Amino acid sequence: MKIQEIREIIKLVDNSSIDEFTYESEGTKVKLKKNGSIASTTPSVPSEPAAPAAPAPVAAVPAATPKAEEMVSEEVPELPVNSNKDLHPILSPMVGTFYQSPSPEEPAYVKPGTKVKADQVVCIVEAMKLFNEIEAEVDGEIAEILVKDGQLVEYGQPLFLVKTN
Repeated sequence: MKIQEIREIIKLVDNSSIDEFTYESEGTKVKLKKNGSIASTTPSVPSEPAAPAAPAPVAAVPAATPKAEEMVSEEVPELPVNSNKDLHPILSPMVGTFYQSPSPEEPAYVKPGTKVKADQVVCIVEAMKLFNEIEAEVDGEIAEILVKDGQLVEYGQPLFLVKTN
């Protein structure tokens, strides 16, 4: 499991009403608890009995918590791009691949100077073979495109700056 996927799961659990989430796949186990612990990723060993395996993630949670917090805080320095109060950043709502157009043969949704409405699609972010249309969120003019077509983007990463009036 990639660290980007773990970050997205952390955000989804944090924004949901569930208190605990466990995911196990291909020898990796991720356990999230809202109150007290953030994340735990441990390799699971099928040859061990089930009873001893349960305490292992609990013991690993405190050790993994500072690292998970540090990884999430790495994204924060990217956000102060908005030094001008008239510029509104459009942030990626998920981890995925950024595309400027609906297909390679079609023109980009927007380019710098394009006037946009709050509900207008400005790009697509592909996540797990699902193409998610990202909307402008505000009325204004595209001032800058901050990522390249086909680039991987993180949750909360600024994609565009929109000049609002």
